[in-house]
Amino acid sequence: MENSAIYVRERGNLRRVSDIVLAQPKPVSSCRRTNPFVLRKENFIFTYNAEGSLRYTTKSLFDITLLFVADNIHHVDSLVGFPDQIGDRLFAAAEENRVFLNVDISSKALQLFSDAYGEMVLGSLCLRNRFPLLHERMDEIKTFHSLKCLDLFGCRLGDDHEIFQHLTSSSSLASSLMQLSIGGNRLSDVGLQRFTAPIRMLRKGLDCLQLLDVSYNPISVRALRYITCFPKLENLDVSGTSLKLGTGLKTTIWDLLGLIYSEKSLDSFDHSRCKTEGWAEQVVNQWETNNSQMPTPKKIDESRTSALHFFGRQKFVRDVLNAAPLVCESEEEAQGERLHFFRPAANSHIPEKQTPSTTTQQGKPSWHNIKKRQRQSERCDSSRQSPPTKRLPSSALTAEDLDLLNKLLNYSPL
Repeated sequence: MENSAIYVRERGNLRRVSDIVLAQPKPVSSCRRTNPFVLRKENFIFTYNAEGSLRYTTKSLFDITLLFVADNIHHVDSLVGFPDQIGDRLFAAAEENRVFLNVDISSKALQLFSDAYGEMVLGSLCLRNRFPLLHERMDEIKTFHSLKCLDLFGCRLGDDHEIFQHLTSSSSLASSLMQLSIGGNRLSDVGLQRFTAPIRMLRKGLDCLQLLDVSYNPISVRALRYITCFPKLENLDVSGTSLKLGTGLKTTIWDLLGLIYSEKSLDSFDHSRCKTEGWAEQVVNQWETNNSQMPTPKKIDESRTSALHFFGRQKFVRDVLNAAPLVCESEEEAQGERLHFFRPAANSHIPEKQTPSTTTQQGKPSWHNIKKRQRQSERCDSSRQSPPTKRLPSSALTAEDLDLLNKLLNYSPL
C-alpha cells in the first residue's frame, strides 16, 4: 500500500490524493511471504467451540473499515453528517487504539469528534483538585466546546490562567455552559475583573450561565459588580471569601444580582452532582493515569543519578502531582457557614431582610429590578446628550475597566 495511489471521489469527481501518509501496517511474518494463503489474523475473530476446537470467523467489512479509519483518524477532514451510532463506534475504536494518548494527534482527533457530535463527546467535565491534568492536557480540554457543566475547583488557576480567556472567547461555550465552578483557585477581585471584562465590554459570552461557584477565593464585595454580566445567573456560592453575612451583604447582592440568601445549603453546589459524562469519560481517566505514571529512563549516568538523589527532583515532582491544593485554612473554615444565594420565583415572597426597609418595591420579582437598573443607566446616558454610536456606553465601564482596556490596547508582544 505504500506505493499505491489513493483516489477519493467527492461530489462526483474523482481525484488523486498524494500527500496522505497512512498508518504503518503491522509487521508481516516471514511465513506470510512464502505462503500467500496464510490468513491475516487482524481480519478474523478466533473462538473455541463446545468441544474445545479452535474456530475463526471473518470480521465484517464494516469492522475492518472502522479500524482502518480509527488508525488514520488524523487524516479525516470532517465527521459532520455521519450518524451518531457510527461516531460512537469510531470513537470507541480510536480509544481502544490509544489514539487520544498521542499528544501529536489527540487534539485534532478530539476536535473532529466535538465538531460533529458536540455534547455527546463530553457534556460535563469534573477536574476538581486535578490541576496536573488540567495543565498537561490543556489543548485537548479546549476542544470540548459543548460542555454544560465545568468544575475547576482547586485547580490553582490564579488570576491569569489561559482557561479564563478560552471560556469567554469560545462561541460554543457561550451558548452551552450552564454551571461553572472556579472556587479554591486564589482568584482575587482583579482576576475576576479580567475574567469578566470581555463579557462586560462586548456584551456576549456565557449567556446561559446559571450557576457560579467562586467560594474560597480572596474576593470582596467589590467583585460582586463584575458578576452582574451574567443575565441568567440563578445560584451563587461565595462561601469562604472575604464576604461576611449580614443585612448589608444581603441587600447588596439583591440589588446587584436579584438573588436572596438561602438558609440551607443548596443541593446544586454539591460536588457529587458534577461528574465527567460523555464518550470521552474514559479518555480523561486514561490521561490522569498516564500522567501519574512517571517514566523511568533505562540508563542514567552516575552524575545525573547523584544529582537526582541530592536535589530530590523525582520526589519533588511526585509530591507536586499528588498534593491536594490548599482550599481552606482550617477545619473551622471548612465547616463554616455557607453563603449560598439563589434567585426566587417570580410569585414568591421576598423576606424583608433581603432588601432595605426604605424600599417600596420589595414584593416585585428580580427581573423588575434588573429592568429598573437598565432604565436608570439609560437615563444617565441620555442626560449626556451624546449621539448614538456603535460603541459601548461609558456608563457600562468603570474607571478600572477603562484602565485595563488601555493596558490591553497598549500591549505589544516582544
